Amino acid sequence: MSDELKQLEKAHIMATYKRNNLVLARGDGCYVFDEDGKKYLDFVGGIATCTVGHNNPEIVQAITTQAQKLISVSNLYYSEPQILLAQKLSELSGLKKVFFSHGGADANEAAIKVAKKATGKKEFIAFTNAFHGRTTGSLALTWAEAYKEPFLPLAPVVRFAEYNNIDSLKAVINDQTAAVIVEPIQGEAGVIVPNADFLAAVRAVCSDRHVLMIVDEVQTGIGRTGTFFAYQHEIIQPDIVTAAKGLANGVPIGVCLSDYELEAGEHGSTLGGNCLSAAAALATINYIQNHKLMQNAEEVGDYLMERLEGLGKTIALIQEVRGRGLMIGIALNAPEASRIVETTMKNGLLCNAATATVIRLLPPLIATKQQADECLEILEKAMQS
Repeated sequence: MSDELKQLEKAHIMATYKRNNLVLARGDGCYVFDEDGKKYLDFVGGIATCTVGHNNPEIVQAITTQAQKLISVSNLYYSEPQILLAQKLSELSGLKKVFFSHGGADANEAAIKVAKKATGKKEFIAFTNAFHGRTTGSLALTWAEAYKEPFLPLAPVVRFAEYNNIDSLKAVINDQTAAVIVEPIQGEAGVIVPNADFLAAVRAVCSDRHVLMIVDEVQTGIGRTGTFFAYQHEIIQPDIVTAAKGLANGVPIGVCLSDYELEAGEHGSTLGGNCLSAAAALATINYIQNHKLMQNAEEVGDYLMERLEGLGKTIALIQEVRGRGLMIGIALNAPEASRIVETTMKNGLLCNAATATVIRLLPPLIATKQQADECLEILEKAMQS
């Protein structure tokens, strides 16, 4: 990366991100290339946004075709791609209505408003180590104080229960609780997978106490864990579901789905669900379904986790491997994640340090077992160095 480009970035972009020292110029499938043409296996996948691969011809064609017609007309008018996408998401989720936003945090903001209106209550319950966004509303639902402290006071009122502990949830619900929000797998916390019956137990408690259940599928959704939404591994129906990241293969979009709804003037988004984003999302969903990528995510994910667990028997640094489908966390017994991520990057593999002790893998759902082996070879050398 040139010093000139780095200085321009420092001069003109707010320092809200800790960037790797790498300029990416183009992509192809599961690979990206830097400005010098060096090739990298991308197992970050834009933090779960690159669902069906970089420069996917079908997505590129859908975007190009739509851009030649209309990119955005605001929400003052009807838009066919938006309506067709809403129908598709309703069919996939079992929920009737959709609100379109720009990303995950504002999808969760919409969920907060839907829950308040539907219940007439103002308080929410989230879980320890949860991450639901950085807007002031979604930030209130987020666990880590380091994210929140500079921006206090926040809204809404939130109580926290212990993740994967149903008795803890029962203890904090009260008559003012509007909804419980939960991640099926906690991604930013380091790919924390709950017990198999946890979501079903949360659903039962919410139903019994007349509290809404919000499932945040921003990172887990869109086929990543082997079902379209991760909550579908259990036989439950949430009241509200939010999704974003991989829905349009990297084109910004977010959704809040529910049988409850907001009315004209109660919420809005000028660019939410615009023609271009909706067309990209429809093409992405169709590609996932037509190419059986949910099945591939499960098969390649199981293979990758099995191989990683095998490495754990010979590499003392690996404490645990956890995840589902192509959402995998490698827990280390020392704060070495950042060093390993930097080493793998130098050797042609992009992965991510979710925490100081967890390496996260979120590859495109088109990843093959051969590419999983390529990833493992580079990871193994980095962990042994």
